Amino acid sequence: MRRLKYTSLLLGALLLQPFMAEAAGSPPADSLSIKIGQMLMVGFRGTTAESSPDIRRAIRENHIGGVVLFDYDVPSRSRPRNIVSPEQLARLTLDLQTLSGAPLLIAIDQEGGKVSRLKEAAGFPPSVTAEHLGNINSPDTTTAVARRTARTLRNLNINMNLAPVVDLNTNPRNPVIGGLGRSFSAHPDRVIQNASLTLDAFEKEGILGTLKHFPGHGSSTTDSHLGFTDVTASWSPSELLPYRKIIADRFSGAVMTAHVFNAPLDPRYPATLSEATVTGLLRRELGFKGVVLSDDMQMKAIADHYGLEEAVALAINAGVDILVFANNTSRYEPRIARKAAEIIRTLVRKGDISPQRIDASFSRIMALKKQLPLNHQKAGTQ
Repeated sequence: MRRLKYTSLLLGALLLQPFMAEAAGSPPADSLSIKIGQMLMVGFRGTTAESSPDIRRAIRENHIGGVVLFDYDVPSRSRPRNIVSPEQLARLTLDLQTLSGAPLLIAIDQEGGKVSRLKEAAGFPPSVTAEHLGNINSPDTTTAVARRTARTLRNLNINMNLAPVVDLNTNPRNPVIGGLGRSFSAHPDRVIQNASLTLDAFEKEGILGTLKHFPGHGSSTTDSHLGFTDVTASWSPSELLPYRKIIADRFSGAVMTAHVFNAPLDPRYPATLSEATVTGLLRRELGFKGVVLSDDMQMKAIADHYGLEEAVALAINAGVDILVFANNTSRYEPRIARKAAEIIRTLVRKGDISPQRIDASFSRIMALKKQLPLNHQKAGTQ
């Protein structure tokens, strides 16, 4: 335990150095600002770094730890958002990585089928749904599909896939999971097998995988993008089985929370804001030691019911390490990174979030980034 703690602290110190070095024309950042910035993953508009002042500022000034890419801009109902072609996207991601003082998580939802940001019409390889793979249930097919996805992402300098979905397809008419073919199966064993094969292929290609949506979104009848989502009457403990087994098999990627309300787990807060769910269930009971990401904090299940400061405080104190602001719901906020960082800093100053809580997330985030291939670890410091 002592050796692991020392290694984690040393890693954090080494990755802080590029930030702390004085940049031309600007003073060095303080360590708290850096740690807070690493807890933010932000979406943005623009297909080149030069045409995206919002994200350049967020990386340089707010030291954000990650970005998330989209092909479609929801607020303006238009394309392109970030993605035009393979060549364009590879240049964008490389330029973003080079802007950062430490490895930047560059994330995307490339699940396959309907939830694919990399469309075949834009020159990317075709993809299939998780449901299709689960129905075939062929290890060779699932591995081949996951390997193709991972190699595509690697060639585009994308290092994190917000996949696989391990929600059980307990409600096939679910508008956001089953209805879109995002679940491998209603059977836990089939979900576990296909998700594990997918994660193995990702890992071999240097892509970080993300299990979602904890503690289970498959039984819902509503979409948490659009409003309050209650699974109290439909959720089953069997929905935890994929997490339990994959975590026990030494899963080292990330877990994304769901914005679902589940009264047996927490009678007051949805999962993303629930300490009982994130720290109590995911960390203590299931033994997950890695990074926890929120689902998009701007989705209506959160944004319509909580103020931003309250939601941020609850999520961090619940145990969430990276707050995702996809910036792609009803409106676009060009300075969302600065706004969120200032809120977290104020909460720390007021004592509503402890410095130790920030340190814990920073340590886990740095350990996750240490898994990235060396070219991604070093790209920001060249």
